[in-house]
Amino acid sequence: METNQILETIRMIEEENLDIRTITMGISLLDCIDSDSDRACQKIYDKITRLAKNLVKVGEEIESEYGIPIINKRISVTPIGIIAAASPDKDYVKYAKALDSAAQAVGVNFIGGFSALVEKGYQHGDEILINSIPQALAETEFVCSSVNIGSTKAGINMDAVRHMGHVIKETAAKSDMGCAKLVVFANAVEDNPFMAGAFHGVGEADCVINVGVSGPGVVKRALEKVKGEPFDVVAEVVKQTAFKITRMGQLVGKIASERLNVPFGIVDLSLAPTPAVGDSVAYILEEMGLESVGTHGTTAALALLNDAVKKGGVMACNHVGGLSGAFIPVSEDAGMIAAVNNGALNLEKLEAMTAICSVGLDMIAIPGETSAETIAAMIADEAAIGVINHKTTAVRIIPAKGTSVGDMVEFGGLLGRAPVMKVNDYASTDFILRGGRIPAPIHSFKN
Repeated sequence: METNQILETIRMIEEENLDIRTITMGISLLDCIDSDSDRACQKIYDKITRLAKNLVKVGEEIESEYGIPIINKRISVTPIGIIAAASPDKDYVKYAKALDSAAQAVGVNFIGGFSALVEKGYQHGDEILINSIPQALAETEFVCSSVNIGSTKAGINMDAVRHMGHVIKETAAKSDMGCAKLVVFANAVEDNPFMAGAFHGVGEADCVINVGVSGPGVVKRALEKVKGEPFDVVAEVVKQTAFKITRMGQLVGKIASERLNVPFGIVDLSLAPTPAVGDSVAYILEEMGLESVGTHGTTAALALLNDAVKKGGVMACNHVGGLSGAFIPVSEDAGMIAAVNNGALNLEKLEAMTAICSVGLDMIAIPGETSAETIAAMIADEAAIGVINHKTTAVRIIPAKGTSVGDMVEFGGLLGRAPVMKVNDYASTDFILRGGRIPAPIHSFKN
């Protein structure tokens, strides 16, 4: 690198919140399947602690040697709904505790994969796992859970949608933080390094390293230099900035892969905000000329941002994957919180924005009294956007006990704080109680 490039990178790290959001080790547990759940859990613990024993150490060494902050070190595993199905157990909390113990032993921030894939129907272990989620998340600290209820190829499993509405309510009742670690997906991907939705797909190698980059503050600072310029210029600036951010992710992933003797998987290009001042996707959109995120023009601005990030990132990295777009979690983005508080941003506008961004209704607090059927209907709407548009969408919604619209719910750390948002007063109960499966859209059949 030339001197000016080194100085530019130092400035981005020190002044603009540039960081590697996560290095995530994906680990296959297929060889841990056993009809005896105690043996299976021991195999799971042993394999994770063997492969990931140096993950945190290597991450810290790279931080120290290269001066690049790596905020999280994480693990994703094969969906436990698959692994535990061989056992006769009636709940899988034991498996969640094995994951939690392994995560604690190796020192990672989170471990993802207490998951089930039910877009077309339930296999033996899926219903057991889903029913175990509330208790599992209440009794563990590091475990994250996800359920895929729809896909463009399969349609939407409305029985699973209804089930997850009740599971989210029960999870909220059992623990304050449980719902922050639970994601409901359509079109879930197998190589996502970001929590809480990460799991290690069955098509992946036995063990890989995936990297999630970040840098909303860097993009915003770059756009400050082109105030009033046409959108062609804005797109080019974002593209060039995303290239620089992603090259850093590629470098970290390559070094971590070599030192851990594990194949390098992908770089996820997602712009992931944090509660830190200036580290906001909303501020990028407002820098384009919006008075507040949520006003008319927000979706168009987000479309430009998402596309330019991908164009710049793809040029910078051999293998791109994960979610790769812009995250718009309310609780983790100071600009989103401000927009909700000033009335510019509501659930309906957020839903429209999820047709463009990389995930969906993410880290949104709603009144605790919201019904399971209304939550299920929110999941169905998000799934429909993903299924029709060939993209990943998700819901990470938090019914906050004893709260009313406008109250603030504190999560702490990277999860931040969220204003409780208004939900539509009209019921969707009869719609959700129909059950069955919404068929796949006709454009899904391309074989």
